[in-house]
Amino acid sequence: MEQTRFETGMKQLKKIDGIGGENVIKSLEDIAPDVGRFIIEFAFGEIYPREELSLPEREMVTITSLLTSGGCEPQLEVHINGSLNIGITPQKIIETFIQCIPYVGFPRVLNAITVAKKVFTERKIL
Repeated sequence: MEQTRFETGMKQLKKIDGIGGENVIKSLEDIAPDVGRFIIEFAFGEIYPREELSLPEREMVTITSLLTSGGCEPQLEVHINGSLNIGITPQKIIETFIQCIPYVGFPRVLNAITVAKKVFTERKIL
């Protein structure tokens, strides 16, 4: 039986972001449920399952994109947790952020490291 985009997306969301991802979707239910559905069906149901990049590669692209965008700290927190959930090491996350310094500067990298420190502390990695 073929899964719907929503079912595929929910499976990916739970695998990567766990409770953090589910909380994001729940937070949208009373104000913008369609946005939650778009996140599940499109991002996690169509983009994440593509085979050309591995799941860790996709999460590294995601955390890098959120860092470079700036102002995305809540989403960055969810995806740093997601990166850890799928086996990306804290050292690799920090090294990915360091790689961004020449391109986006210290302020955005420092913001991302602050978010990572919060996540690492909460998960008792630090």
